Amino acid sequence: MFYIKRNTQGEVVMLSKERSLECAESISPDSPEVLAFLASQPGSAANFLASDLAFVRVVEDILAVLLEKGIISFTDLPAPAQRKVMERQSLRAKNDVGLLSDDDTI
Repeated sequence: MFYIKRNTQGEVVMLSKERSLECAESISPDSPEVLAFLASQPGSAANFLASDLAFVRVVEDILAVLLEKGIISFTDLPAPAQRKVMERQSLRAKNDVGLLSDDDTI
């Protein structure tokens, strides 16, 4: 989870890993607003991070499809991977984020 500050137009102008007085609104790390904010920042590190976050979303969706089709079993994954998958599924459910669609921007 990230925390953001918005300007008067509702645009993300600050992003933080920790809640603060300035950044009090929580937002999912794979939110299109977070990715857009990171991509707009100067420097290759921010662009690389935005790319990583978007790619993680794609990998999650691929894993979900493989599991759903029975190509792999959840128990085939190592225990640490199982925990991370469960955590991400929980976050997605809480934030009402589904599989990628044509409307998603990454």
